[in-house]
Amino acid sequence: MAPLRALPCVRMRVWIDLTNSPHVLVMRPVIERLRAAGHEVQVTSRDYAQTIALCERLGIAHTPIGRHRGERLAAKASGLVSRSLALVRWARREARAHGRFDIALGHGSNDVCVAAAALRVPSATMFDYEWATVQHNLNCRLARAVVVPEAIPPERLERFGARGKLRRYEGLKEEYYLADFEPDAAVAGELGLDRGRPIVVVRTPPEVSLYHRFGSELFERVLARLRLAAAERGVQPVVLARVDSQRERLAREPGLMVPEKAIDAQSLISYADLVISAGGTMNREAVALGVPVFSTFAGRLGAVDERLIGEGRLHRLLDADQLDLGFGAKPRSQARVKRDPGVLVRLLLSPLIP
Repeated sequence: MAPLRALPCVRMRVWIDLTNSPHVLVMRPVIERLRAAGHEVQVTSRDYAQTIALCERLGIAHTPIGRHRGERLAAKASGLVSRSLALVRWARREARAHGRFDIALGHGSNDVCVAAAALRVPSATMFDYEWATVQHNLNCRLARAVVVPEAIPPERLERFGARGKLRRYEGLKEEYYLADFEPDAAVAGELGLDRGRPIVVVRTPPEVSLYHRFGSELFERVLARLRLAAAERGVQPVVLARVDSQRERLAREPGLMVPEKAIDAQSLISYADLVISAGGTMNREAVALGVPVFSTFAGRLGAVDERLIGEGRLHRLLDADQLDLGFGAKPRSQARVKRDPGVLVRLLLSPLIP
């Protein structure tokens, strides 16, 4: 990784757009660092999954603009156009009232890259999964900086227009935003969990993502195993749904605990005996917190997960019978790696640093 240069000393107006739940977690320390340095930060959000609920739980002031339009490609395209236009209108009002933005930042947000390009505001994008091809064909071409883990080979991103724009960081993004994390035992009480019995945290598949268009029979078999373990062994499965339709269906299943609102998922993971997730962020949060984790992700593996599997820190679940739910003593956690979020701040702001 190239040496990091100092941040600009002049006060900046920074715009950060949050379009999905994990983005709130990633950008939280970035927002805090920028504000602590005296910069003005304005945040826009999209009504999707737990994005708005997480902003409210973490105390991030934000302006909700637009919503997720559904899983079909045409609906996503329509949503991109309509929300980008709405962001442009909002940013122009902000500019008239308080001055134009110096830079726009997002974690995989195409909307903010499109809107910033229309406004001639430099932008930087960030992501850690390289095979979201539709998304990256836009954000990599429009952004002036593309911030990614060094595990992703640069040649995988060149076809998206990222040549000369890559800003690479060591490790996992979760090791940066969880650097100041300390688990809160209150989450167990909120959910009525008995910490004396095994806890299994499960994350549902990202059914509306273009890069994950697979019906998951494996996930259904995992749920069946967990329901049986709950009935026979007192295992406590907590299923974290992404969208309301998933939550409503799962809440009808016996033996599963399905929270109705956004919770302190990171604390829950830290107290879990096992995590099983069909998405990426929760898998890597478990890795960062030293909790055993299986991935049921059915899409193409990204370089970050390939490396974690090769290192034995993440396990790929191909058959529900791989799961050993007869828990004994909880295995000792791996030592946590904590990284400085200031590294991400500098990389995201690199278009403004000479």
